[in-house]
Amino acid sequence: MRFDEIPGHGEVKKILRGMVYNKRIPHALLFLGEEGGGNLPMAFAFAQFIFCERKAENDSCGECRQCLRLKKLEHPDLHLVFPFALSKNTRTCDPLVSDFRIAFLQQPFLDLSDWFNELGAENKQPVIPAEESDQIIRKLSYTSFENNYKVMVIWMPEKMNHASANKLLKILEEPPDETLFFLVTSHFDQLLTTIISRTQLIKISPLQNEEMKLALQQKFSVTQERAAQIASISDGNLRSALRILSENGSTIAFFEHFKTMMRYCHRYDIFRITQWVDEIASLGREQQKYFFQYALNLLRECLMLNYGSGSLVHTQGEELAFLKKFAPFVHERNFEKMSEELNLACHHIERNAHAKILLTDLSLKINELLNTPKPQ
Repeated sequence: MRFDEIPGHGEVKKILRGMVYNKRIPHALLFLGEEGGGNLPMAFAFAQFIFCERKAENDSCGECRQCLRLKKLEHPDLHLVFPFALSKNTRTCDPLVSDFRIAFLQQPFLDLSDWFNELGAENKQPVIPAEESDQIIRKLSYTSFENNYKVMVIWMPEKMNHASANKLLKILEEPPDETLFFLVTSHFDQLLTTIISRTQLIKISPLQNEEMKLALQQKFSVTQERAAQIASISDGNLRSALRILSENGSTIAFFEHFKTMMRYCHRYDIFRITQWVDEIASLGREQQKYFFQYALNLLRECLMLNYGSGSLVHTQGEELAFLKKFAPFVHERNFEKMSEELNLACHHIERNAHAKILLTDLSLKINELLNTPKPQ
């Protein structure tokens, strides 16, 4: 994978290129970012840049023998470790490497849900067992095949059990010559502090709103208005944006759901609220989470409009026309509490709360907050 295939993160790419050109690559890098963000593709793009035989100033060539192998994740000096569902017949990653390659090549902004769907193991517990650490030590004891470096990419090292993590720590303390570790994590707080202390942090932040819109327009041929809608929901996560994009018309439906919610919650029209609750409850949990994120974004836009910060508003078209009328109902006395309630709803949906009970309770609270008098 080339740097150019990853939207945004210009400063991170510059830092990584500088490591290569200055010949000061740390033996262990920790790529920290959200699942489905740019951390996993960035690790592979950096490996390809290191191995590339005909580097351009800003990227790998993508055409030399090394690049072609890295592009398919088939380079003999690239080693892969990832979480999987432990079973009697599967004790290490090796039997699943081909499946992982397929999953990543289909969706470079891979998350755990994508990966376990590929394995057909959605309800299993992801783990990197102690046997895998033994394999890491064995593989890295060999000399490199075609390059000066051996690169070990460990995706989600936080899924290592205690025994596995301690074995990894030992090899990080005394790594073999010309060996690089790329640890790709989304949960910094779940790693051993001793492992963190032996790595250099590379933080992959969520994409900015404008970066997301540009990526959707240029790489996925999305219209400007739809790109703005999706960017407002996805919260800087490209995998979330692509899921929303695959749901035809979902952002349009979200806008209608938001209007219905706010209108009938304000009036306390219990019949219409019940209908709305049934409609949202019929959506999948991921769609419900996206709707809450979408509603949070529109409330923020309302606050900007209400307090004269229209230049910071990204909403367009029909959404903007509605928000201009609705904005006076969102102010300093209720915005923070409404945002808190929507965030809590998203949190509880993730933990399998009963959707109808949760949505009914949310509606009652939003009714009370919308009718809070605006400060004079």
